[in-house]
Amino acid sequence: MGLYDRYQSWRVRRADADVPAHVALVITERDLLEAGAYDTFERFLELAFEHGATRVTVYVSVLDRAVVPTLERELTALSSPREVALRSPDDTDRADAPVQVSVGLGGKHEFAEATRAIAESVAAGETTPDEIDEAAVEDHLVFPADPDIVIKTGAERLSDFMIWQSVYSELYFTDVNWRDFRARDYLRAIREYQDRQRRFGR
Repeated sequence: MGLYDRYQSWRVRRADADVPAHVALVITERDLLEAGAYDTFERFLELAFEHGATRVTVYVSVLDRAVVPTLERELTALSSPREVALRSPDDTDRADAPVQVSVGLGGKHEFAEATRAIAESVAAGETTPDEIDEAAVEDHLVFPADPDIVIKTGAERLSDFMIWQSVYSELYFTDVNWRDFRARDYLRAIREYQDRQRRFGR
């Protein structure tokens, strides 16, 4: 980490404001085809935990499902500072780990599967309609926790990412592409988060 990056890190640590406990990142399959992409991925995880995060969720937007096994293999081989739970398009098991990685599992599909599971529970007489609330929906999501901040590199578009969980998240878009994403870019996102006043829909 260079001098400027160390200065930004100092500002984050010294700021009279909270750092995000749950950081989410949105990238694409194309980003992971770039040279050095997985090194950047590992460094991103290290930076997040070094600066106060307790959970990191990464959503990899996938257009070609044929590449999912390759992406899963590469991501599983990464060095991570915390336990990793990786989920792909057809998974329904909860990903309750410090590092959660979604490879092509879209938010619409995740929400539809949660709705289907609740409907089946009602049909089986295990749940009544009156018992269905926000908590009931969240109990059936693959990614159960709400991000404090969602960071999107490149274009200003979130893709099909955690449509339920991110409703009150702070959104941070950067023009920097994933291949060029550095420590300073992450720290700038955290500094902007610290400067914002979260309203949670109010």
